[in-house]
Amino acid sequence: MSRLSHRISKLTILLLALLLAGCASMRGLYTHARALDPDQLDTRQSMADVAFSPAAWPKDAWWTDFGDAQLDKIITDALSGQPGLRMAEARVRQAEAVASAVGASLYPQVNASLKSTRQRFSADGTVPPPIAGSWQTINDLSLGLNYELDFWGKNRAAVNAELGRTHAAEVDLQAARLMLATALARTYLRLDLAYAQRDLAQDTLKQREQILELTRRRVAAQIDSRLELPQAEAALPATRERIAALDESIALLGNQLAALQGKGPDTGLAIRRPQLAAIDAVSLPSSLPAELIGRRPDVVADRWRVEAASQDIKVAKAGFYPNISLNALVGLQSLGFDQFLDAGSRVLGIGPAISLPIFDGGRLRGNLGVRQAGYDAAVEHYNATVIAAVHDVVDQLVSLHWLQEQVQQQDQALQLSQRAYGLAQARYRSGLANYLQVLSAETQVLTQKQLVIASQSRQRELRLNLIRALGGGYRPKAAPPPAKIAQTRTSGSKS
Repeated sequence: MSRLSHRISKLTILLLALLLAGCASMRGLYTHARALDPDQLDTRQSMADVAFSPAAWPKDAWWTDFGDAQLDKIITDALSGQPGLRMAEARVRQAEAVASAVGASLYPQVNASLKSTRQRFSADGTVPPPIAGSWQTINDLSLGLNYELDFWGKNRAAVNAELGRTHAAEVDLQAARLMLATALARTYLRLDLAYAQRDLAQDTLKQREQILELTRRRVAAQIDSRLELPQAEAALPATRERIAALDESIALLGNQLAALQGKGPDTGLAIRRPQLAAIDAVSLPSSLPAELIGRRPDVVADRWRVEAASQDIKVAKAGFYPNISLNALVGLQSLGFDQFLDAGSRVLGIGPAISLPIFDGGRLRGNLGVRQAGYDAAVEHYNATVIAAVHDVVDQLVSLHWLQEQVQQQDQALQLSQRAYGLAQARYRSGLANYLQVLSAETQVLTQKQLVIASQSRQRELRLNLIRALGGGYRPKAAPPPAKIAQTRTSGSKS
């Protein structure tokens, strides 16, 4: 009967402790953020004039669409060993290692210990003779086991949180690859523009040399005054200065391409003139904007961070509940070595361990509040990224649409300026116009040609920006969970 009452008293103490643990309450703590549904972002009017196609998503090696084998090699080489990418790869390995370390909490922990201590015991201490006042060797060999019973899912949630961060790091690596590839392609397009502008400057130099020769003949024949000759001569140094500036730009862009590849400056010297293909018509995927959240690396990474933050909340909530673990010990203890391996030196022990949060001064509530606020921040960052992604696509479409209108007007202006320049040259040869009129007409032609070249280059760059805005061919290997962000309020009890 006494044994039964002893067990009842133990159970009463345990229940009382669990009741006291209820003092740590989650009442009034909840999250505020809600995930944005991409379909809520209406884009029908913004994309009304765009052709849609299910196959319009960028492919993985999207840069091959520019039709330049040299560009293909530059980007492929850079993606295989650029230092910035290796740093991102290191961050992925770091996240995987952290997840592995946290995952160890799901399994029993076994530790072995061996100690041998030579000690003199006090003759006037608590140890009785014959040990008192003597030197003895204390030997201790033990094997301990500890296993935390994850009743409330704290350890599992912690592992899931780290796995979410690992997935985010992996997607960040893909985002870094996309950023590097687009930076290389954009620099390559600017190199092509510099070469085209240099061709125009060379043509201008030839024309001005021809006009200078004609002016000299006219001055010698006393058709023009000597004032015309210095004006024609002054145009040549300005054109040569323009050519020299473009040569500098070409060299710097080649050096920049080498730096982006992670290679030495001599690599830039070996880059030849770009040979880009014509630009195709623009079309968009038919599943925008809903599917965009799975195609943009930055959006996918933010979704994984939201998932990790939600698991962090579960870990914080589990801290309000009792922590139960199982401990076991087996080993040998003895004074001296002669009896160390005897059966009488055995040590055995097994039993549960329970820790209960009774009063913590608000630490648990504060920790949960921090996790919930971090969750809200992750959700709002995700929402902002989704909005920016959709607007990014529309921005490129708007610019492409109006650039096409500009190109049409520039073509007309170029044709008219070329006609006026031809008439001015004919009048000058026949003595009906002076050199200033020819120079003015030529300046108009040069300006329009520069605008046409710049517009063609900008068309390619906008196509590149559209490829980047659509995710650059990224497809997640493991689909992130949907960002379900409900405004869930936590009740005051822990039931």
